[in-house]
Amino acid sequence: MSSVGIEEGAVAVDLIAVLAAATGAEPRVLTVRGGDRLPSGPFELGHRSLQSGLRAWVEEQTGHPVGYVEQLYTFADRDRAADGTRMISISYLGLTREAASARDAQWHGWYEYFPWEDHRQGVPAFVGSFIAPRLAAWAEGAETAPLRQARRLRAAIAFGLDEETWNEDFVLQRYELLYEAGLIPEAGAEAAVPGRRMAGDHRRILATAIARLRAKIKYRPVVFELMPPAFTLLQLQRTVEALAGHPLHKQNFRRLIEQQELVEETGTISAETGGRPAKLFRFRQSVLAERAVVGSKLPLARS
Repeated sequence: MSSVGIEEGAVAVDLIAVLAAATGAEPRVLTVRGGDRLPSGPFELGHRSLQSGLRAWVEEQTGHPVGYVEQLYTFADRDRAADGTRMISISYLGLTREAASARDAQWHGWYEYFPWEDHRQGVPAFVGSFIAPRLAAWAEGAETAPLRQARRLRAAIAFGLDEETWNEDFVLQRYELLYEAGLIPEAGAEAAVPGRRMAGDHRRILATAIARLRAKIKYRPVVFELMPPAFTLLQLQRTVEALAGHPLHKQNFRRLIEQQELVEETGTISAETGGRPAKLFRFRQSVLAERAVVGSKLPLARS
């Protein structure tokens, strides 16, 4: 079947899935073709809906069942078209748990693609030694003084430079800035910023998904969809830290978890913590319905 377009061959609609998991306190994404692409395929005339088309492509390419997904973003930039065909990319975000997948599907860590986003051990050294000076040179290369100032401010806000505060939610803004400055392979960079490239706009879409999930864990308890049925509070904290990309204050984290009554004890303990046995907890099922109405804020204050 042919993909749908306004004019045959002029516009193509691509359905792209970002299936995120957290395994061993590391955020992961399901990929195909050796990690270079996200599961995707064209919207075809035989598909009943956009979501049914997406599910069909994901299951065909990965063998992984698709549960709840939400629409993420639609990209249709004319200047990003590779061969003159106008590509409309409709992306979806799904949360799951990592499982063995079929064919060439593989799970990869987020930070293989976005190493500058992982601040759990502090700011990566190459942000100061590589990214900052190249963004400064890009800013100084602007034609006018106001544009140079605007570029400097944009870089500072995006990457937390010049005493600006790092904002973990600006994942897409940072990727787009590096693209515009010509510092990533997708933009044709010869000396590229560290980080694995992806085909087409797939890394851009992954950046959008990371930003959405980082923002969402602050007001909805979606992190529990990524957790095993029973977990320690330390495992929960490490998972939230992995998603947010920075460390959290242990006491504040546990205090807020307790205050919001997000979890309950299972009555069992874990001996796999490497130290003193720790209590195992589970997500209170009633919280999902409650928080869908009133919201829930997870403690993302840094340690």
